[in-house]
Amino acid sequence: MSETKVEHRSVIKILTKEGNGPKAIHEGMVAVYGEDAQSYFQLGHTDKVAQSKMSKNLTAIANRLDKRKQFLKRACKNLGLDIPGNDTLHKPNPWEFLVSQKYHLIWCNVFKAASSSWMYNFNILAGYSPDFLRKTKQVPLTLARQKYPRQTVESLKKAFNESLAFLIVRHPLERLLSGYKDKIEHALPHSLHKKLGNQIIMKYRPNAKNGNFGKSKVPTFAEFILYLLDCVKNGEVLDMHWTPITEFCTPCMYDFDIIAHTETLQEDQEFLIYKAGLQGVIKPEWKNSGKGITAQQIEQYYSQLTRAQILQLYHIYR
Repeated sequence: MSETKVEHRSVIKILTKEGNGPKAIHEGMVAVYGEDAQSYFQLGHTDKVAQSKMSKNLTAIANRLDKRKQFLKRACKNLGLDIPGNDTLHKPNPWEFLVSQKYHLIWCNVFKAASSSWMYNFNILAGYSPDFLRKTKQVPLTLARQKYPRQTVESLKKAFNESLAFLIVRHPLERLLSGYKDKIEHALPHSLHKKLGNQIIMKYRPNAKNGNFGKSKVPTFAEFILYLLDCVKNGEVLDMHWTPITEFCTPCMYDFDIIAHTETLQEDQEFLIYKAGLQGVIKPEWKNSGKGITAQQIEQYYSQLTRAQILQLYHIYR
């Protein structure tokens, strides 16, 4: 073991005795040794630190992520979403968080925002082998919840104090369209979403109640939006694939260390894995990158809506 690594390990040991968690330890190490400091996890789980090509851009990526955090804080303050309250926008919601106590990593799972990729990574961290995950027919979320129980507000608050917490976001209208295409337009036969699609057609398509479905038995995007706007108007709980992130993860109620974005996902993931010291344990994933929504598709689908409907969506997902 090199003298540098021995020194780093000694400092970490002292910080640990002082009651610091891995997150605080890493911040202390970086303050003393800079960005090349060994982390709690790197010393505990690896003998050699993999030198990534992205290390040259580490500062630039960190600055971008910091600006993203500051933008979120300003938006939360301007909209009054950082003030605790009793409604869904002002009350911490710990339901969708996954907490890896072993690796001190927290993720709020936002469906349709690289969720398949990071559900895979969290299942790897839980001990499932890649071979098992490739062959199993069990739903990844079901597997994950067998290892990562639902959190309470109190338990999640404690975990935040000793973990690296991250969130992956996506442009809300792009995420909404992705949810429609995946769960409504291409709904699996006999699934709950297929049943929902039939209900949407019966309610919003003229003459459908008379058995006249027209050329398509799939709800149009415009019909889906009519259904969505009515749900919001009536105070109904939205499907998790198009629930606004502000209600799903309540990001104004939690201080996330990293807010990744699908537009910069590769670099953001590399930075996240580096900061968590998980090189060699997991790797950047983007399992459905080929299914991304194109600018042409956005224009095609959203042109079906009226200006008033788009403004309503803006106020829901802003």
